[in-house]
Amino acid sequence: MHDDRNLVEARLKRVLDERVRPALYPESVPLDVAVWNAPGEPVPVEEGLAAEPEPIEVGARWGAPWGTSWFRVTGTVPEAWAGKTVEAILDLGFDENMPGFQCEGLVYRPDGTPVKGLNPRNQWVRIGAPAEGGEQVRLHVEAASNPVILDYHPFVPTQLGDKDTAGSEPQYTLARMDLAVLDETVWNLVLDLEVLGELMAELPVESPRRWEILRAVDRALDAIDLQDVNSTAEAARSRLTDVLSAPAVPSAHRISAVGHAHIDSAWLWPLRETVRKVARTTSNMTALLEDEPDFVFAMSQAQQWAWVRDHRPEVWARVKKAVADGRFVPAGGMWVESDTNMPGSEAMARQFVHGKRFFLDEFGVENDEAWLPDTFGFAAGLPQIIKAAGAKYLLTQKISWSQTNRFPHHTFRWEGIDGTRIFTHFPPVDTYNCSMKGAEIAHAAKNFKDKGVARHSLAPTGWGDGGGGTTREMVAKAARLRDLEGSATVEWETPHAFFEKAEAENPAPPVWVGELYLELHRATLTSQARTKQGNRRSEHLLREAELWAATAAVRAGFPYPYDDLDRIWKTVLLHQFHDILPGSSIAWVHREARATYDRVAAELNGVIAAAQRALAGEGDTPLVFNSAPHPRAGVPAGAAASRAAEGRTGLGPRPDGGHVLDNGLLRVEIDERGLVVSAYDLAADRETIAPGGAGNLLQLHPDFPNMWDAWDVDAFYRNTVTDLTDADEVAPGDDGASVRIVRSFGSSRVTQVLTLMPGERRLEVDTEVDWHETEKFLKLAFPLDVHAERYASETQFGHFHRPTHTNTSWEAAKFEACNHRFVHVEEPGWGVALVNDSTYGHDVTRTVRTDGDSGTTTTVRVSLLRAPRFPDPETDQGVHRFRHALVPGAGIGDAVREGWRINLPERHVTGGTGKVAPLVTVDRDAVVVTAVKLADDGSGDVVVRFHEAHGGRVRATLTTGFTATDVQVTDLLERPLADAEAPRADGDRISVHLRPFQLMTLRLKRA
Repeated sequence: MHDDRNLVEARLKRVLDERVRPALYPESVPLDVAVWNAPGEPVPVEEGLAAEPEPIEVGARWGAPWGTSWFRVTGTVPEAWAGKTVEAILDLGFDENMPGFQCEGLVYRPDGTPVKGLNPRNQWVRIGAPAEGGEQVRLHVEAASNPVILDYHPFVPTQLGDKDTAGSEPQYTLARMDLAVLDETVWNLVLDLEVLGELMAELPVESPRRWEILRAVDRALDAIDLQDVNSTAEAARSRLTDVLSAPAVPSAHRISAVGHAHIDSAWLWPLRETVRKVARTTSNMTALLEDEPDFVFAMSQAQQWAWVRDHRPEVWARVKKAVADGRFVPAGGMWVESDTNMPGSEAMARQFVHGKRFFLDEFGVENDEAWLPDTFGFAAGLPQIIKAAGAKYLLTQKISWSQTNRFPHHTFRWEGIDGTRIFTHFPPVDTYNCSMKGAEIAHAAKNFKDKGVARHSLAPTGWGDGGGGTTREMVAKAARLRDLEGSATVEWETPHAFFEKAEAENPAPPVWVGELYLELHRATLTSQARTKQGNRRSEHLLREAELWAATAAVRAGFPYPYDDLDRIWKTVLLHQFHDILPGSSIAWVHREARATYDRVAAELNGVIAAAQRALAGEGDTPLVFNSAPHPRAGVPAGAAASRAAEGRTGLGPRPDGGHVLDNGLLRVEIDERGLVVSAYDLAADRETIAPGGAGNLLQLHPDFPNMWDAWDVDAFYRNTVTDLTDADEVAPGDDGASVRIVRSFGSSRVTQVLTLMPGERRLEVDTEVDWHETEKFLKLAFPLDVHAERYASETQFGHFHRPTHTNTSWEAAKFEACNHRFVHVEEPGWGVALVNDSTYGHDVTRTVRTDGDSGTTTTVRVSLLRAPRFPDPETDQGVHRFRHALVPGAGIGDAVREGWRINLPERHVTGGTGKVAPLVTVDRDAVVVTAVKLADDGSGDVVVRFHEAHGGRVRATLTTGFTATDVQVTDLLERPLADAEAPRADGDRISVHLRPFQLMTLRLKRA
């Protein structure tokens, strides 16, 4: 037989495009359209419905950037259409190639009942099936003219990312507003041909199945009268029956399809627009669930559910019913799909506390999976947090974006720093917006790395962001793929059902130990410095507010601000979303975030001040409140007392120019360039700075990644560097214990103050940058005379090690990484810590000196600022302040302590008492208390969370400063753990035994 494969395939494409799809709606009549443009921000539904619109014609331009237009469409169903399926086709000017990133609409009936969303791939509204002739149609569309930020030529700087700079030029052209008859036979024929054509293209050319499909498609195309598709569609379908009913082979890969719409809580749109995106999508999905009995939809992010509840009660009622039916599934158990690299220990824990509690309170649903398809890598401390929240599974997809190395598993157990293992799945479909295309289904089966051991994978199915979720076409394709020869099988299932099946068939999967590092988007650790500083400051203010409010409640009857703390935590957690905290959102988002963080700080400082005033009483006795988990200057952790004297620091001239700081523990030499050329540990008789090197060195790199400006820094940025060694001023500070340095470069200016604190082995580096560069990367470097093959960086509830070498591509790819409060390098017996109050990105490299010394230099560099122009063209312009401290001679315990100290400065209060005793003390520095608070249920119980922070086993005694009648080990939600061994209590002393990095939460009942 002659090979006519290409001929038939080309024929299929043209007939589908030019004849069959255009026959979907064989009859149509125009609707009458009028529009009212809301002034300013979106208005309530009642106001939009009541407004008096002006006529508008198809083809007219509409929609200023970020505006809202209320369209009213009216018409009459022709009498001749009685008994047919009639739909309104409402095309606002969509580009079907960009679902989720343009205009959208939500359709209402005249009484304000939401019907469904309008999206690029979902432009229809069912009027009747069967329709009634003469029926009057009146619909209202709340249309958002969100501008296209990520266009076909992506990453071009634009002022459209903030309504203050976006202008008023209309963004869209009204394309189609019709009533039309839907030919459901043609609709089904389109899907038959799409499924078979897409499957055929994925099968081997030599496969008999491919040729069977080809011949059947050819026969079906022969049956179509190209001048009368509608009357011949049924005949064409009949010729496809046999190939569509052939069952899959028993060994076929099995896909659990989960209806999904990944909605970024903010990104190329502001938070207020996400509220509406979620309403549109949930309206679509509840309507689709009513039409499709096999379909299951899952939505994560409790915050988004709360938005529906609070802003769209009519939609919420439909959602609640669908949840009760088990088909609209709360997923993930987190407040938002947060970044997981940068949030601190307690913040990461509270993501699960608030997320899981919302779903429990609203629906009685207990989530057992973390759902994070789009997060930019995963910190090594996360498995323990997932388990401590009562969950046991993790789903993500983003690791497939890694540029350098392909991750070796799709289903595995992920082991965290404490040894906790979490059953984890990466969908091999390699997208969290699966649309049931044959190429996607085939890719999932071919790509699946666990063949021979497992056969199940998951496919999140639906358009995300503003795409409207799963479409009826995706559901119809899945039905055809349920059991089809040549394809993986597809079945709608909940995440829980998938994970149960996957774990049952693969109970001993491979293990991956340590962080799940994304070899992409590394610059998200630095972009939008003010957002990151706001997050770090808020996390520590929340710690202080809970600590002092709980202490004051127990000691002085202070009213514990349960509701305020709950609300503020949720605000901070929202802003940890994986496009807000990482700095990858538009200017509007970060402008609002800065204002929000300022409000949060003001409110929390008010709570702290009120609680401390209640504890201190009236008087003029000076008190120092120590919020850190370690004593300092004679003040116990979590207590207040008078500060002990700490000696003095001397400041003198350096013989070769510059200045010398000396406090008897460290002698620091700062040369005439303002660089630290020596930091000598007097007790250890050891130099910190590498020979010939200089610390406190600011370095400037060009920074123009190949893609994803705010997200990425590419390795070639290191090829060019400018050392900023010229100083405008190097002079003694006013306090006699510091040196002030001023530098100018480009259009920017840096002012630094280097301070050697009395009695402390710590050089503080206070850096203020008035930053006006573009596409530049600013680093702060310290070359250390330390031979280290690995270094430690803090993560949630502990730390973990990364290599300093680049032996393999896996190590070389980690050229920019995340730390929390410290980075630590050491040789046996002596190390150096670099601690910070607000930075996350860093790099650590090693070189061997060639000057005859042959020693190893380990250079630690912290990332201060970037200047990408997309999506915010003014990223980080202006004044920033950073605090770092170099701690020579530091062990890992010193690094932990100093990291907390720089983030929790002492507070000075005068009062009538000489001291305030702590609620809880711990007798081992290795045990770090991360939270002291009252129980969320209002019982008055005291909750204490702590972990082993040094990486070793420890026996410790907690002593309570109040009478506790009962002690329980709980999960993060403060529920007793049935299988936990009760700690031994002896009066006010509680004995605990912790393994390395183990997290523990105790609930203490007060007498």
